[in-house]
This record gives sequence, structure tokens and C-alpha cells, in this order.
Amino acid sequence: MADMPAVTPQSPAATHTPAAEPPVEDSPVDRTALDEAVAFTSDLIRIDTSNRGGGDCRERPAAEYVAERLAAAGLEPVLLERTPGRTNVVARIPGSDPSADALLVHGHLDVVPADPAEWSTDPFSGEVRDGVVWGRGAVDMKNADAMVLAVVRAWARAGAVPRRDIVLAFTADEEDSAVDGADHLADRHAGLFEGCTEGLGESGAFTVHNGPRRPLYPVAAGERGTAWLKLTARGTAGHGSKPNGANAVSRLAAAVARIGEHTWPVRLTDTVAACITELAALQGLHVDPRARGTDLDELLPKLGPAATLVEATLRNSANPTMLGAGYKVNVVPGTATAYVDGRTLPGGEEEFLATLNELTGPDVEWEFHHRTDALQAPVDGRTFAVLRESVERFAPDGRVVPFCMAGGTDAKQFSRLGITGYGFSPLRLPPGFDYWSLFHGVDERVPVDALHFGVRVLDHALRNL
Repeated sequence: MADMPAVTPQSPAATHTPAAEPPVEDSPVDRTALDEAVAFTSDLIRIDTSNRGGGDCRERPAAEYVAERLAAAGLEPVLLERTPGRTNVVARIPGSDPSADALLVHGHLDVVPADPAEWSTDPFSGEVRDGVVWGRGAVDMKNADAMVLAVVRAWARAGAVPRRDIVLAFTADEEDSAVDGADHLADRHAGLFEGCTEGLGESGAFTVHNGPRRPLYPVAAGERGTAWLKLTARGTAGHGSKPNGANAVSRLAAAVARIGEHTWPVRLTDTVAACITELAALQGLHVDPRARGTDLDELLPKLGPAATLVEATLRNSANPTMLGAGYKVNVVPGTATAYVDGRTLPGGEEEFLATLNELTGPDVEWEFHHRTDALQAPVDGRTFAVLRESVERFAPDGRVVPFCMAGGTDAKQFSRLGITGYGFSPLRLPPGFDYWSLFHGVDERVPVDALHFGVRVLDHALRNL
């Protein structure tokens, strides 16, 4: 490893982005809005929208639930389907300034499956117990859908009007390919998003407890691209008892092993560099992550528990996930297949393609099974400053930092319409609450207080944006 650069103390405030404009006051959020956020989360969890992949899902009951509550708030929701039962909901809230760019707020209605045998409660009960809402979707992401509904209905009761048009999109199929959801909306219904230049979606502004340091609220300003691959090895079929120098299984296994063992080089993006700079400052360190001689792998342990925000996004990655070959133990098959979950950073796709060609070698072909672009959003402008101010207003002991998601969201599809996306689904979580493990995990749940916090922050951010 290269030598670490010298580090010197620096005030954490030194890395703040420019301050937002004076915030809009007089929040319309009332007790009803807070109660509705909890009730809607619980109700949506009870509607089983498990997405098992391959089209095995039905979001329509949840979409109808959402549309009814939007209509009751005076909006005109549109239900859209590419495939029967795979329903999306889109509605537009007119703003007070017709010349202003519109803002997209989106969330998905599907969830990953849950095995009741592994849970301590029914994953589709929506039970509210001991100040916590339990069930699949409590974190990913029926809670955020419910908070958006609660805010919009609070505005309607108070007669509050946002400055810019706000387009609401509740999508299907995010937990698989998005082909029936955001992909379909972007391709076939782009007119509904006319004027939208920015979007807010999932996975951001949740509490990360940074040891004894102040709590962090990472706001997503980037996503790695998706590069899911299918590998195919071909060889000579034959009897398993005979020598075979063209064994498809062996060829595939060798390629998969090379991919799994490969160490990808560091590729530092603007969002990740900004995150590292702020995390280091919070530890009292002055570090230029782009400086010659900076060893980021050696720096990570110095960032404390929050290093998890950047460790998966310093590089491209490729993880073998599925293998398939043969039909009988004594028969060498003529073909063998594997699947690889690849992820690319902004600007890293060319490197990814060249590396996969090298690692697979001459005997294994590969193709994209699913592919989306990497994203990156500015962290030094007014939008990020408003998101920061909105969170820190209600969590004055906390600190907002930018981060890049290791995976992806519907923001990828909406980016094709020229919409810059941020992950912003605010939650204030207590110490010991492991947000990351509950994503697609067992006993998914969200505190009632976290939902109340999210409603207040989301209302403040949307009205100030």
C-alpha cells in the first residue's frame, strides 16, 4: 500500500454546501397527517404486493388504495398498466409558479417476498406494536409512500400550494426489472412528467449512528449502474467417465472463479469524494481523497462506522450469483450458464466491459441480462442544500452527508427523461436500529416516531424546493 497522506484537524463545518434560501414556514402538517402516515403504512403492508420476479406480482390493489387517497385530496390520479394487474399511479399537484421546473416524487408499491416462518410476526400484518410498525415494506418502501400521501393530504386540508408543480409516481416492479413500472412510464407516458428536472426517491436521509460522533443522515446523490450478466460456456458433451478437454462446466467454473476473485481498482466519483471529505472532517481529519498518494482502503477504518457509506462504491463490482448446468451426474453437458450481478460507477462502464472480456476468456461468452446507467447528482447546489437544511432543522444534532447507492432505484429509468435524482425518504432512527439489515430482511419494521419525523421533513423539503 502507498503511504497515507498527512492528516490535520479540520472543522466539520468547512465541508458544508452553500446554505439554502430562507425556509418556508407555517407547516400544514397536523396531528391527522402524522396519524395517517402510520395508518397508511400499516394498510399498505397488509396489501401483499410481493414481487417474485418474472412478472409474478400484482400491485393493483395497492395502486387503487393510493389513488383513492389522492383523489380524496382533490387530485386526479391516473392508473397505468403495461401488464394487467401491474399498476402504476401518477398524479400532478399544480404549483403557484407555472414557469418553475416541476419536481418528481416517486416510490414503488411492490416489495420483495417474505417467508412467514422466519419472522416473529406475520410479515403482512401491518401490526403496530410498542411504537413500531411491523411488516414487509415498512422500510422498503411503503413507509415512504405513506408519508408522501400524508403530506399531500395535509396540504389539501390547509390549502397549501407548492411553488413548483409536483408530479407523484407510485410505481410497480421496482424490485425486479421495472419493465412494468418506471421503465414503462418513462417510455410510454413521458408526457406525464413534462417539466420535471429533479426527482426525490427512496433510500436517503435515514439515521446512521456514527459511534460516539453525531448521527449522520446520508442523502443519496448517485447510484451505481446495473450490469447483470448471463455467462454461457460451450464445450463437448460426452460421458462423464471419459477425459474431456472441452468441458463446459470446467470452463464456466474457471471464469466464475476469476470474476469472483478479481480485485477492482478504485474509481473515485465526485459524490463519493464529497462523502469521504465530510466523513473525514467529522473525525477531525483533513483529507483530500483525490490527492496523490491517498490510500482510500487504508483511510476507511479511520472514518468510523460510517465507512459503510462508501466502502461498496469505491469500485465497480461483479459477484457471481447463479449457476446452471447438466441433467445427470455421469453426463458432461454441452453448455453451462451462470449469472453475475455487476455494478458500475459513473464513468466506469468501459473498464467494466474490458475487464469482463478478459476474465471470461475465449471459452465463455457473456451478454447483458439487465442493464442500466450509473447516476450522479450535484451536491454543491441549492437542491442538496435544501435537503440538508430540511433534515438538520428537525434533527439539529445530526449531520447530512452525500452518498452514492451501491445498488439502484427507479431514478435510473426517470433519468432518461432528464430528471436528476436524489434519494430522500427521511427517517430518524434510534441507536441500535439497523436500517441496512432490514432492507429485504427479516422482521422489517419502522418506528412510529420515525414516520412522524419523515412527514415533517418531507413537507418542509418539498415546500422549500
